[in-house]
Amino acid sequence: MRLFHVSEESNITLFEPRIPSRKDLDQNKGLVWAINELCLPNFLTPRNCPRVTYHCNETTTDEHKMLYLSSKSINHVVAIEHKWFEIMRGTTLYLYEFDSDDFYGADKSAGYYVSEKTQIPINKITVNDLFGELIRRKVEVRMIDNLWDLSDKISKTSFNWSMCRMGFAEQREV
Repeated sequence: MRLFHVSEESNITLFEPRIPSRKDLDQNKGLVWAINELCLPNFLTPRNCPRVTYHCNETTTDEHKMLYLSSKSINHVVAIEHKWFEIMRGTTLYLYEFDSDDFYGADKSAGYYVSEKTQIPINKITVNDLFGELIRRKVEVRMIDNLWDLSDKISKTSFNWSMCRMGFAEQREV
């Protein structure tokens, strides 16, 4: 299994465990976070870009596929707001790959893995064309005005989904 940490910083040589900001996690245990390759497309955007992401799993229904996927050849979607298009075009990301031995699953649906040990990357991949990388991975990229309606709908489906950085999203329409 391949695990990655995605960053806009080009020069990270060491990942030290940090106390999680999420209050639902043990505040006494520092963690290094990583994402599996299946869910990596969810993070191929600028860090603060709000996004709704979803992909098929073994229980995704045909009805949901028909409603929320554009074709049978697509099984992963990343939706962003229009205003992030140019920012995304100008962003370079660095994928720091880890040896997976010290990691354990933190959230299977979201693809999160954690380690309690300091990590030194075994590889660094530079991605200069985020849209191109998503397309190469057969991910559909959608640009929409407002993410909240899609977020509400997708959270009630049989897809694996993740809503990232929604605090930076345009406000809900009333």
